[in-house]
Amino acid sequence: MKNGDKLLKYLDDLKTEELLLPVFYKPNRVVMLDQTKLPEEKYIDLKNSAQVVEAISNMKVRGSGAIALAGIYGIFMAVLESGGDYKYVEKKKEELINTRPTAVNMHKTVKNICLDLKSIKKEKLVEEIENRCIGIMKKQLEVEKKIGLNGAAELEDGDRILTVCNAGAVAGFGFGGRTLSVFRTAFEQEKKIEVYAAETRPYLQGARITAWELKKFNIPVTLITDNMVGAVMQKGLIDKVITGSDRLAANGDTANKIGSYLMALSAKENNIPFFVSTSKYNIDLDTETGDGIEIEMRDGSEVLFYNGKRTAPKGVKAIYPAFDITPNKYISGIITEKGVLKKPYKEKLEVLSKLK
Repeated sequence: MKNGDKLLKYLDDLKTEELLLPVFYKPNRVVMLDQTKLPEEKYIDLKNSAQVVEAISNMKVRGSGAIALAGIYGIFMAVLESGGDYKYVEKKKEELINTRPTAVNMHKTVKNICLDLKSIKKEKLVEEIENRCIGIMKKQLEVEKKIGLNGAAELEDGDRILTVCNAGAVAGFGFGGRTLSVFRTAFEQEKKIEVYAAETRPYLQGARITAWELKKFNIPVTLITDNMVGAVMQKGLIDKVITGSDRLAANGDTANKIGSYLMALSAKENNIPFFVSTSKYNIDLDTETGDGIEIEMRDGSEVLFYNGKRTAPKGVKAIYPAFDITPNKYISGIITEKGVLKKPYKEKLEVLSKLK
């Protein structure tokens, strides 16, 4: 088989009409859904690993699973370009890791693909890396479906669930990522749920992406602005909160999209269960607590502009921490592919992270 043919066959065999793939492979290029343009569905062609790195850096793809998927294709393109040069592939691996410092899923994924590179014969390098890429993609899709089943068991008929940003299909490997897998599975079980999506400034992922995905799957959705979160809880409009998680510290503290912490505080005040949906790939046992998680500080200009239009006067400064930390004491349960973890989290996360 030619280079990339196995990947193409794997993708052809998927029931892609049931998936929302954020990134996929075509001969000699990677095709990526430009998530900065959603709900307009615009795809971009990335013809080399450098363009994949740039697209991840520029937020064309986002969400821990989708970033990991982009990382898989970035490494595969690097291997195709390398001519068997292990150092070149290692260099590209580090470039990918440095694009999004908080995205531990992608860090682990590209490191696993590149494990013991030098032990692979150069003439077998492309074939071996291609097999590793496919293996990870198969596992990740199965993880999404298991998270959906476990999380759906926590939802009751008639539940109204609040979420932030997007931990959905295009933030994952196509089925439903983390949080949308829960919503999608519950809905397919004929539970009458409704999702409240916070719009999520400054990129409006909740409005542009989560609402778009929910409409794709015919799940009822109500959009709110970020500063309505406390009010809708006070008014009794929310029964549960489920967010994603880009990184979990060993004690269960979680890094997720900026605004998640405020949701957790409001949920605690209003006696509303606050769940995190994640997988073992996002667990960072080397970081004891949330205080040790590096928070990606993006350019403040991203807050001052939207769609190229300035939204604040010239001379005004802005900051943009892309994530915040929710302490484990506010988390009612952690929805994973192996079940829903309840407090205390540390030992359970350690066990989960070591499971195959």
